[in-house]
Amino acid sequence: QVQLVESGGGSVQAGGSLKLSCAASGYSFSNCRMAWYRQGPGKERELVSTITPIETTTYADSVKGRFTISQDNAKNTLYLQMNSLKTEDTAVYYCAADMGYSGSWCYVPRWGQGTQVTVSS
Repeated sequence: QVQLVESGGGSVQAGGSLKLSCAASGYSFSNCRMAWYRQGPGKERELVSTITPIETTTYADSVKGRFTISQDNAKNTLYLQMNSLKTEDTAVYYCAADMGYSGSWCYVPRWGQGTQVTVSS
């Protein structure tokens, strides 16, 4: 059974940092384009960042220069380093394969529980 488990969230003050982790089990994402998404209260889920098997990355304009996506294939884990956090970064953060780019072997049938990030002023 394949699944993705997010962790590392918490409550921080504006300007602080957090590092999120996404542990994959049941499959390897080394041949997938992986992504972090987030969903704030009353908002739609949005794409935050992506990373390809050759380490090409993308970032939403709202997080450029503050967030860094990375992956550790040996640990089958995806990371999101978040610095200079703002109150508008408050959301539940999820990881998933970008199925618009990745092959069918990257498919996970359901979203994980996500990890809550709360940034206070």
